[in-house]
Amino acid sequence: MKLLKKINKPLKNDLCIREIFQQREQSFLSEYGTPSAKTTRRREEKSSCNIRTPFQLDRDRIVYSNSFRRLKYKTQVFLSPLGDHYRTRLTHTLEVSEIARNIARAFALNEDLAEAIALGHDLGHTPFGHGGETALIQVHSTHFSHSDQSLRVVDVLENRGRGLNLTKQVRDGILKHSKGFGNIIPATAGETAITVEGRIVRVADIIAYLNHDLDDALRGKVISMADVPDICLQKLGKTHSARASTMIEHLVYNSGPQNGKFVLDMGKDIFHAMTILRKFLYEKVYRSPGVHNEFIKAKKIIMGLYLHLTEHPKLMQIELEKMEMAPWDSSKNALKRSVCDVIASMTDRYALDLYTKLFFPNPLV
Repeated sequence: MKLLKKINKPLKNDLCIREIFQQREQSFLSEYGTPSAKTTRRREEKSSCNIRTPFQLDRDRIVYSNSFRRLKYKTQVFLSPLGDHYRTRLTHTLEVSEIARNIARAFALNEDLAEAIALGHDLGHTPFGHGGETALIQVHSTHFSHSDQSLRVVDVLENRGRGLNLTKQVRDGILKHSKGFGNIIPATAGETAITVEGRIVRVADIIAYLNHDLDDALRGKVISMADVPDICLQKLGKTHSARASTMIEHLVYNSGPQNGKFVLDMGKDIFHAMTILRKFLYEKVYRSPGVHNEFIKAKKIIMGLYLHLTEHPKLMQIELEKMEMAPWDSSKNALKRSVCDVIASMTDRYALDLYTKLFFPNPLV
């Protein structure tokens, strides 16, 4: 009853629910966890939420964003799969979120921070998966990356240019989540997130995609179980559940404080098996003829749309408005940047429909 009174009629000297929870954080977070009370936003806000901590608020802002909803129609590995059980960019994001939360909980870190970073990490991913990203690298800029684009989404594109105004720690984790084919657990200064929670999301991302991309490749008969390297099956497990559990448990039991820092480690054997599995997926799945040929088609669509929208700024402005994104500022001559923003924000089906509308004949009836 006392708590209800505080909610309904807060007194000047009483603590709101957010402040009560932030006090609780001090009792259950380890020394390496990130307290939600010690954070800043990109822009200062006049008031704070009385219910949610800053990281919880970030999570909700991401989930309610247009960019998050569009993830359900963006490719993970297979373009526009007909089966209901294949992953999309949205289901991948949810799997990363759950893995990150479980690991953060085991280490007594801030689960809300890990969840917010995980839910926002792929908001800037292109349609058609990495095929779309490669196309924008070729036609727009060699510096384009979906992690940079994800940060751009939450900073300046959402809410018609106002962005989501997320906290420093969440923004940093989103920017540094991606590893491509680089080190699974990098140690280079500046390459890793400033929080342990952010570094956990980076590892959770690879745990998720190694497992579900293998699962989808088997389901799609791109490979068979006999093709999977024996060491991966022996060390990691023969089922999706077994592999995920093995990776998570070895990360939890091998990581810990070293010389005043919290170091993530999976153990030599498991790390080696993961590295082999990732190399196998790149060579036998992502670059397989069936998958790669579809990506080649997708790249042509992206490039065609980019060139056409660059030549037709009015059409590009219409597309920006449809997506409720930051308008094009013609005074800054940022046309190509806005065209890139539009295309990166498209879903697979939106890009296909627009390409068909622009370049396919429309027979008269």
